[in-house]
Amino acid sequence: MKLSINDREKMDIADDQIFYQQPRYVHHLSDSFRTRLTNLYSEYLLKHHVILDLMSSWVSHLPSNIRYKKVIGHGMNEAELGSNKRLDKFWVQNLNMKQNMPIEDSSIDAGLIVAGWQYLQYPEKVSLELSRIIKSDSFLIISFTNRAFWTKAPNIWTYSSEEKRIKYVTSVLISNGWRIEKILNEKTHDKKLFGFYSSESDPFFSVIARNNKSNY
Repeated sequence: MKLSINDREKMDIADDQIFYQQPRYVHHLSDSFRTRLTNLYSEYLLKHHVILDLMSSWVSHLPSNIRYKKVIGHGMNEAELGSNKRLDKFWVQNLNMKQNMPIEDSSIDAGLIVAGWQYLQYPEKVSLELSRIIKSDSFLIISFTNRAFWTKAPNIWTYSSEEKRIKYVTSVLISNGWRIEKILNEKTHDKKLFGFYSSESDPFFSVIARNNKSNY
């Protein structure tokens, strides 16, 4: 998929580092979304895995009952990442400025991106770089909902429907060496009034892809 200059543009053109310089110790996703995400991770992540939590923050949504071999985090705010108890190591990098990552070839068993893809202006380069560092036939899980910091999301995301966003993510991945294994498009519901009734909450979208490239 080829993005135009307009597709990559966003409302707030100031340096992303300014926007993310203050830590935000809040949940940007609903309880039901986070629960669904953790359950999904339980299906795919194994304790011997080296995991890359890309575009992470102060929480990684990983199952609390499993200790993984290593969890490497990346994000835009050092304080948030330092508060994330699941990360064994982390680094700060603006992926809209530089896409090369300080990770060895074919060293990652599973890559995770949650509520982050919508801020990438060069997703093709990021997905290609991920195909370098994630092992052949290992997977990448990209999850998102219909929320975003809209001033920081490129036009391709802001002005697309939910269905088009899924197609956009899959198209970029396929064109950069990934094989789509599963696409999830689900409703979630938050319990209300001590669980007596529930209301519809953040929709849950997830694209699970396998690295289709040979090891470097």
